[in-house]
Amino acid sequence: MEFLEFLGNRADDLLEMGLAHAAIVGAAVLIATVIGIGLGVATYRTERPRAMVLAITGTFLTIPSFALFILMLSPFGLGWKPVLVALVMYGLLPVVRNTITGLREVDPAIIESAKGMGLNRRQRLLRIELPLAWPVVITGVRVSTLILLGIAAIGAFVNGPGYGEIIVTGLARVGTPVAVNMILAGTLGVIVLAILFDLLFYAVQRLSTSRGIR
Repeated sequence: MEFLEFLGNRADDLLEMGLAHAAIVGAAVLIATVIGIGLGVATYRTERPRAMVLAITGTFLTIPSFALFILMLSPFGLGWKPVLVALVMYGLLPVVRNTITGLREVDPAIIESAKGMGLNRRQRLLRIELPLAWPVVITGVRVSTLILLGIAAIGAFVNGPGYGEIIVTGLARVGTPVAVNMILAGTLGVIVLAILFDLLFYAVQRLSTSRGIR
């Protein structure tokens, strides 16, 4: 009951934090998706560039998030900028990997048939390969989004927006009655956003994928 009362009293603040959290993650996912699909399309045909891109984006994901946010302070200062850059870096690997995987799994017979119809490489990519690979690509975007929702909370240590603010404040007040409520409220907010984003991407996948390849 105490926790529910806390949620009621801080509802406006929690909603504002939720919108900020969703905005920073949404922006990072959008940028990571554009860059990731571009890198995947550019390298999926050639082994060495493909391995290099996967290695670099994989390395980004191994950097401890707190350390990366601190490293971003020097060029970008406090606020949303270092958080956005770090989140884009973390979000690249699932998108790049799934784009490459989806494009490489397109049946070669289909590509040969498209060549026989007179389609050039660009036309084959846009009309045949990407649509067939799209379910795999969008799955990578969904995975990236769920990863970033959790990491974004750590951005509060560099004054980033979102639920991390209330979580960090709660951690600073450990031992007081309100600390647990603050941490739980922030954590619950991230979980709710994860569910909403996942439902959104499920709907996007259903609407943007032709029935024949669902």
